[in-house]
Amino acid sequence: MTSRRPLRLAAFALALSVFAGAGLAGNALAGDSLQADKSQADKSLTDKPLGVVELFTSQGCNSCLPADEFFAELAAKENIVALAYHVDYWDYLGWKDTLSRKENTERQYEYMRAFGSRSVYTPQAVINGRSHVNGASRKEVDGALGRMERSGDGMRVSIKVSRTSDRVMIDAGDAGSGPSDAHLVIVYFDPPQTIKIAKGENSGRSMTYWNAVTGIQTAGMWHGKAQRYELPMSEISKKSKKGGCAVLLQSVGEDGLPGPILGAAFIHQR
Repeated sequence: MTSRRPLRLAAFALALSVFAGAGLAGNALAGDSLQADKSQADKSLTDKPLGVVELFTSQGCNSCLPADEFFAELAAKENIVALAYHVDYWDYLGWKDTLSRKENTERQYEYMRAFGSRSVYTPQAVINGRSHVNGASRKEVDGALGRMERSGDGMRVSIKVSRTSDRVMIDAGDAGSGPSDAHLVIVYFDPPQTIKIAKGENSGRSMTYWNAVTGIQTAGMWHGKAQRYELPMSEISKKSKKGGCAVLLQSVGEDGLPGPILGAAFIHQR
């Protein structure tokens, strides 16, 4: 569905298995090799995922149900940072989205302006902050992720996350000859939750919603060179509650509008 509501300006504020080898000495060596290979693969997934999918959706939009179901699959993939922004502009249809936030709607409108579009719609999937497609179309979402990876428009900058008992360390890599400025953005989201929709276009349906965004925080600036950021673990735990959070390294235009996402990772909590 498409909405042509007036523009609203917003301050742009703003995911990591072990192979066990056993047997004789020769098998142990092979096991060690396989474990090392897998550790490297896991590290690669952590540092540079395939991409970021931001889904703009609403419980009150009947065309969003297929997108929400597909999104659950994306959210289960370790190599995709999948975030769901529930918007509020379909609440008038008879059901107020219980996960919607005005800030989510504002982020979608900012993307609209950045893309030079004339309206917003649901379900919209923004891929790597660079383009948007129908969020219910597996072909379009997978196609966009694949094309961007092949063309070099995927995750260019590594993001490594580590933690101690009291702090989270985020290491953003070097861009080389690439872009030189971006915001380090922390996106907080809820754990999966099942909602029974009592009214509106989806009345009587129950849906499980994944990674519903609850807050966005700009934690610092990145200027193209490797840099470490430290955040208090207490702040991360408080804002993510029982859910989780992701790190986005996202460029921002001179007009303050969101641009390409250069790197991403999840912050895992113990």
